[in-house]
Amino acid sequence: MTELRATEIHGYGDRASVGPGETIEFKVSSTAAGTYRADIVRLVNGDTNPAGPGFTEVEVDGVSGEYPARFQPTDAGSYILVDDGGPLATEGALTLHAFIYPTTPQKHDQIVLGRYVKGTNAGYALSINDGRLSFLIGDGDSTTVFEADQLFHPSCWYSVAVTLDPAAQRYTLYSRPVVNSVNSLLAPISPIIGGGDSTGVVDILPADSAGPFIIGGGRTSSHDEAVDSHFNGKVDSPKVWSRALSVVELDSITRGERPTSDGLLAWWDFAAAIGSDGISTDAVHDNGPLALHGQCVNFPTRAVTGWRWEGREENFIHAPEQYGAIHFHDDDLEDCRWDTDISWEIPPGFRTGIYALRLLQGESEDWVPFFVLPPAGKATARVLMLVPTTSYLAYANEHFNDVQIAQSIFGRTSVIDELDFWLHSHTEFGRSTYDTHTDGSGVHYSSWLRPIVNLRPKFRTVTGGPWQFPADLHLAAWLESLGIEYDIATDRELHDEGDELLSRYKVVLTGSHPEYYTRQMLDAWETYLAGGGRGMYLGANGFYWIANWHPEKKHLMEVRKAEWGSRAWQAAPGEYYLQTNGERSGLWRGRARAPQKLFGTGFTSEGFDESSYYVQMPDTRDPQAAFIMEGIDPGEKIGDFGLVGGGAAGSEIDRYDLSLGTPPHTFLLAYSEGHSDNYPRVVDDIMFNYPMVGGTMDPNVRADITYFTTSQGGGMFSTSSIAWCGSLLENDAINNVSRMTENVLRRFMADEPLPPLHQPQVVTPPVPASP
Repeated sequence: MTELRATEIHGYGDRASVGPGETIEFKVSSTAAGTYRADIVRLVNGDTNPAGPGFTEVEVDGVSGEYPARFQPTDAGSYILVDDGGPLATEGALTLHAFIYPTTPQKHDQIVLGRYVKGTNAGYALSINDGRLSFLIGDGDSTTVFEADQLFHPSCWYSVAVTLDPAAQRYTLYSRPVVNSVNSLLAPISPIIGGGDSTGVVDILPADSAGPFIIGGGRTSSHDEAVDSHFNGKVDSPKVWSRALSVVELDSITRGERPTSDGLLAWWDFAAAIGSDGISTDAVHDNGPLALHGQCVNFPTRAVTGWRWEGREENFIHAPEQYGAIHFHDDDLEDCRWDTDISWEIPPGFRTGIYALRLLQGESEDWVPFFVLPPAGKATARVLMLVPTTSYLAYANEHFNDVQIAQSIFGRTSVIDELDFWLHSHTEFGRSTYDTHTDGSGVHYSSWLRPIVNLRPKFRTVTGGPWQFPADLHLAAWLESLGIEYDIATDRELHDEGDELLSRYKVVLTGSHPEYYTRQMLDAWETYLAGGGRGMYLGANGFYWIANWHPEKKHLMEVRKAEWGSRAWQAAPGEYYLQTNGERSGLWRGRARAPQKLFGTGFTSEGFDESSYYVQMPDTRDPQAAFIMEGIDPGEKIGDFGLVGGGAAGSEIDRYDLSLGTPPHTFLLAYSEGHSDNYPRVVDDIMFNYPMVGGTMDPNVRADITYFTTSQGGGMFSTSSIAWCGSLLENDAINNVSRMTENVLRRFMADEPLPPLHQPQVVTPPVPASP
């Protein structure tokens, strides 16, 4: 089979979705010279598995042609830019102070704050070099580095400063631990935290760097805007004075007393941006007399605990003075900031659907997916396919092969191909929310404004099958094969428009794995279903993590993994609340909105060795379920075939559970059996470590097919398996998975209300037999 490979050419769009009359801009970069071919294609099927219909795309009129190739660099790493215009370009006495929490102090060349340009050896900066506090002075010819004697301990808070007194020809590097019981990795009883003063003679002065003042990094050159020397860790309350403060004055600041205003040039208050609905701005406020406000670049992490955090309040909105820090990372990336190479305005009447800009250059190829919406405020079909772009971003550029326990999770040796090796060695396009930063902290944000190499047709995950976007193309291909017209919308439209979007449609289909959801998105579903809407949840492990879209940056989502759930990392204590709206993240189940309440089923297990099949339950023979089972024989196994693990029930699976809110009148139509012990019970259910929670022993390790009705003729049908859509196309879509899905879809498309269900007898599936 032809799979997605590592490539020399990459691209991304300035938006995920676009409607008629709107323009999408594509940014392209190539490491090869010459030209490349670009075409717009409609994506039909993205799975290259030879057992299925194969990869299918259709060229459409648009931007077809040859374009000149060029390389566009990406400048990862977050920082704050202060275009001070000169007041901080001091060539005389100065003091720099900040509270810092270095997470990789052993790393070389980390500028905390300063006005320094490496390429011209000009300016000054307070930095960390190989574990020591350092002072850089560039006189325009060379840079002199003065280092303290003491070593920093990782993830501990310090009050640090440097003073320069040209008249006395002295400098002082100042460091004091400000560790309390909760704000640092170590307790204040530890004798190895460090701190102290280092003084010495200095006979040079900093030259004007002609660059901006930067917190969290330094300019590489005066000729471009690239920044490196990134600091990993938190910074709180940075300040600049035009005189050399005494140790007594610095000690006063360290104790938390108000800084002296004598000679104060700048005092940045990161907590000033905290509002009642979180932090939506990149702006950084300066309390100093010159109002030298700054701007965050590459979206460093805010709503994090500062040096004053006491451990009694976990919501940054309630105690902003304890959340005055920003966490910088050398691999943060919000926007590659490439220039536009190709623009395309969507013509009026253009067909809604899933499209891509296809890029071909020699043996290299890339696809830049985007989603064409129907005209604003209108529906062009009875069916809406809701594309789970929040979840796509959560997994964007994931490096799961780097996780040491990956083989244990997958139950087999990971399938590693050329693209996986490329991802392992290339992090310039940013990370996923399943990764950690280079300092070990979890990745909270994910952006559309970068090449996302696993958000491509043909992509196959380390389990050997399609995942997320290419898996959802199974559903689109199936709809195409049946000739069912449908519209496309993404999570961002659902988040912004709410139930107004859903109410235009008779039936709404989910993708295979709508795992990450915002409150607005859940509210929309609840209102839609209560008003007579009909939903088909055709996946599993959906509506699980609490996420949010940035209120202004349409390309950016956020999630924080709290102390519960199946997670690749856990947010730091006191940092469970989302920066972008001030609400607690974690699991929706932890906020009393388990998916069972709206969709009938919720996450129960995951396993990636093999998928299984479903066994029919007595509810399938109820006359009110006859439309679902039409054309399917009683006792017939459902989905003992498929392109994802060989069956329709697998990868990740959900269960019916009355104790978690499954509506009591729900029909339990079928359950899966035969899962191996590589399908353990989800950790959300396990209060104590105990054995026998694998698929051969635990009756809750199963996927349940359910159906229930809502008021005003609405209803919900759930299949509870990520692998379900991978079975739709088997035998040219002539199979019982396809038949059941089509039966439900066509009934849900009809105008006639769904008759309310009587309350069925509650039946617990039998315990699977041991092999």
